[in-house]
Amino acid sequence: MLRMAGTLLAAGAVALATGSPAAGAGDTLGTAAAEKGRYFGAAVAGHHLGEADYTGTLNREFNSATAENEMKWETIEPSRGQFDYGPGDRIVDHARGQGMDVRGHTLVWHSQLPGWVNGLGGNDLRSAMNHHITQIMQNYTGRVSHWDVVNEAFQDGGSGARRDSVFQQRLGDGYIEEAFRTARAADPDATLCYNDYNTDGVNAKSDAVYRMVADFKQRGVPIDRVGFQSHFNSQSPVPSDYRANLQRFADLGVEVQITELDIEGSGDAQANNYRTVVDTCLAVDACTGITVWGVTDKYSWRSQGTPLLFDDNYQKKPAYHATLAALNS
Repeated sequence: MLRMAGTLLAAGAVALATGSPAAGAGDTLGTAAAEKGRYFGAAVAGHHLGEADYTGTLNREFNSATAENEMKWETIEPSRGQFDYGPGDRIVDHARGQGMDVRGHTLVWHSQLPGWVNGLGGNDLRSAMNHHITQIMQNYTGRVSHWDVVNEAFQDGGSGARRDSVFQQRLGDGYIEEAFRTARAADPDATLCYNDYNTDGVNAKSDAVYRMVADFKQRGVPIDRVGFQSHFNSQSPVPSDYRANLQRFADLGVEVQITELDIEGSGDAQANNYRTVVDTCLAVDACTGITVWGVTDKYSWRSQGTPLLFDDNYQKKPAYHATLAALNS
C-alpha cells in the first residue's frame, strides 16, 4: 500500500531506532534533519508555551516553528487596519531565542477571517488584502523569513477548480498571483510558499496546483516553494505516488516542503507511515523540510486519532523512533 518503505524495511526502522546511532547521527529530530540539510519543525500554540513539558519538548526536538493560529487573519488583524502582533511575537521571539527558524502561516486564506473581510467589495477587498500582506511581512522582516502566502485555494474533488472563497468570488483567478507579487515587494528576501492539502499524490487537485505553479514559473510570478500538508489516516493513506508528485513540482524549479504532517494511528503501522514520509522527503533533493502539526497528541486538532510523535504525557512514541531513525539512515 505504501511506497518506498516495504513492510520489512519500514518495520526495521523501529528496530533500528533502538540501536546505537550511526557516527554523526543526530539525537533529536532537529539535529538529525540538519545533518541532512533540512529542518524538522512543529506547529506551535503560544498559549502552551508556559507549560514546561511542552516548551521543553519543543526546544529539544525541533529547529523550526510555525504559528498554529496566531498569524491567521482573524487573530492578527481582527479589525481593519488594527494589527495585534502580540500572539505571533510570543512564538517568534521564543523560537528565535532557541535558534529556530520561523515559518509564517498564513497571509491569505478563506477560513478564520474576521467578519469585516467578508463584507468588502472587490476593489476594497483587493486593497485590504494587499495592505494585510504588506503590513505583516514588513513587521516581521528579518524575523520571519518564510511565508505561506496563499493557503488552500483549490477545491477538493475531481474538478481542479478554484475554491469559491470571498477572494475568488470578488477578485477572480488573479488574486493568487497578486498576493505573491505583493509579498515579494513587501519583503524581497523572504521565501514564498503556496500551501494546500489533499495534494500529496497525483490527482485533479494537485494537477491544478501544478499547472498554476508551472504558469507562475514561466511568467516570472514570484513563488519559491509549494507546501504539502500531508494529513494522513487509514482512509487517506500515504499515496503510492507521493515521491513522484513531490518530484514533479521540484522539477518546476521550486522547493517542496511537508508543512502540516500528522498521521492518525498507533504502534508500528503509524511508525512505518512516518518513516515512509521521511524517506520520501529525503529522496527528493528539493524537499527542504518537514513540519509536524503540533508537539503532542494532547493538543492536536485530531487528538482522538493520536497523530503526532509524542503522546499525551510527552513520551516518545514508536513513530518518533522511526522518524529519527529515518532521518539518521
